[in-house]
Amino acid sequence: MKPYPDHRDSGLAWLGAIPAPWEVRRNGRLFAQRVETGFPDLPIMEVSLKTGVRVRDMNNGARKQVMSDRAKYKRAAKGDIAYNMMRMWQGAVGVAPVDGLVSPAYVVARPFTDTEPRYFSYLFRTSAYMGEVDGYSRGIVKDRNRLYWEDFKRMPACVPPPEEQRQIANFLDGHGRVVQQFIRNRRRLIDALTEQKQKIIDRLVTRGIRSNVRLKPSGIDWLGDVPAHWDVLKIKRVVRLDPSRSESLNLRESDAPAVFLPMERISTDGRVDASDQRAIRTLWQGFTYFRRGDVILAKITPCFENGKGACLCELPTAIGFGTTELIVLRAGPGLVPEFLRRLTSLSAFLRFGVESMTGAAGQQRVSPGFVANFPIPIPPVDEQHAIVRAISLRSADADRAIEEAERAIELAREYRARLIADVVTGKVDVRHLTPPEAPELIPVDEDMKERIDDEEMIDDGAELVEEESDD
Repeated sequence: MKPYPDHRDSGLAWLGAIPAPWEVRRNGRLFAQRVETGFPDLPIMEVSLKTGVRVRDMNNGARKQVMSDRAKYKRAAKGDIAYNMMRMWQGAVGVAPVDGLVSPAYVVARPFTDTEPRYFSYLFRTSAYMGEVDGYSRGIVKDRNRLYWEDFKRMPACVPPPEEQRQIANFLDGHGRVVQQFIRNRRRLIDALTEQKQKIIDRLVTRGIRSNVRLKPSGIDWLGDVPAHWDVLKIKRVVRLDPSRSESLNLRESDAPAVFLPMERISTDGRVDASDQRAIRTLWQGFTYFRRGDVILAKITPCFENGKGACLCELPTAIGFGTTELIVLRAGPGLVPEFLRRLTSLSAFLRFGVESMTGAAGQQRVSPGFVANFPIPIPPVDEQHAIVRAISLRSADADRAIEEAERAIELAREYRARLIADVVTGKVDVRHLTPPEAPELIPVDEDMKERIDDEEMIDDGAELVEEESDD
C-alpha cells in the first residue's frame, strides 16, 4: 500500500488531510430518509455491532420474539443504510442485505445516485466517526442520547469519487473475507485443542494419574469404575454452597478494597481479571459474596455451558463480590479447591447441568440444588494435588497454542480496524490493488492433537513435582 500523491486539508479535526480529488459533504447530500411502513411480509432485520445489518434468526429459541404489529416496522430496501439511533456511537450501522423490516428505533437512509452505501458503512463504523456521533446526538442523559435523522444529515463525511468508493468497498469486502476465514481457522484450532484438554480433565479427574490401580464400580452411570480407594459423594457432603456474608459482617462498612467480578471478567479457562477493586461498603448489598480460596461457577446460559468459573486461591483481596449469576462453592476438609474447580469443569457436570436448567429462553439457570446433589469422585488429598498438577502439565502445550491463536485473532481484528480507518479516510491508496480472495479452510494442527491424544499417563506422582511448570 502507498499514500495518495496529493492531499489537502479537510477542515475537520477528526479527519485531517484527505486526497485532493475527495470532497467533504453533509450526509443529507448523500442520503435521503426512508420512512415506509406497512410491509408485514418482509423479514425482520437487526443491526449487529460486529457484522452490520442482518436478517434476524426468528427460529432461534433463545432469541425468538413474537412480532405483534409488524405494520409499525420500517422498510429498508436492499442497499439502504440502517442505524440504531441509540447505538450509532457504538457502530450499530450497516447496509441492508435484502429488502426487510427494521425497528421503529432505527433510521433508514436511502443512498442517492453515486453514493456507494458499503463505503459509507465502513466510514461510519470507524472509531473517529463514532466519536463524532456523540457530539451530534441528543437526549436527557448521555447514555440515552439518540442520533436523529435531522442531526445525522448534518454530519460531514469524506466523499471519494463514485468509482473509487466502489473500489474501496470491494477491497475492504475482500479483505474482510480473508480475515474472517483466518479467524475461522484459528477458532477451529482452538475448538480442537479445547476438546483435547477436556478429555485430559475428564480422564484424570475420574480415573487418577496411575493406570494400574484396582477399580470398583462407582454406581454412577456416567462415571463408571473409579479407583477402589476413592470415595463417591454428592457435592453437598463435602462443599459449602453460597456461604453467607455474615461471616465478614465486621467489614460491612469498610473502605478496604475488595475485588469485583462481573461476568465479563471471568474466563472459560479458569482465569479472572481481578483489577477492578472497590470499597467493600459499596459492594456489600446486591452482589454475590465470596472469599479467597472459594470456587465460583456461572449459573446462567450460555456462561455455564461454556465453563465460566474459577478457583479464587490467588484472589488479591481477602473477600470479593461478583455478579449475581454466580454459585459459590467452598471446599470442606479433605477437598482441594483447585481439584473442586476441575470437578465443576467435567463434561458430564456441564452436560447434565444444561439438561437441568430452568427459566425463560435465553435466561435459563442451573439451580444450586443440581450442584449440591451432583455426585463426584473424591481421591485422597495427595492425589488431588497430583491430579491438578498433571492436568496443568499435560495441558501446557495446548494452553500455549490456544493463547497464541487467540492473540492472533485479536491482532487480526486490530489490524483490520486500522486498515479500514486508513483506507476510508484516504491515508492509504488501494485503487491499484485487486480485492484479496479468502483462502480455503485449513486443517487444524494435527501434530498438536496427536501429541495430546498419544501422551501416556504419568504414573509417578513424584515426577509431577519435579516437572511442574507455569501454565
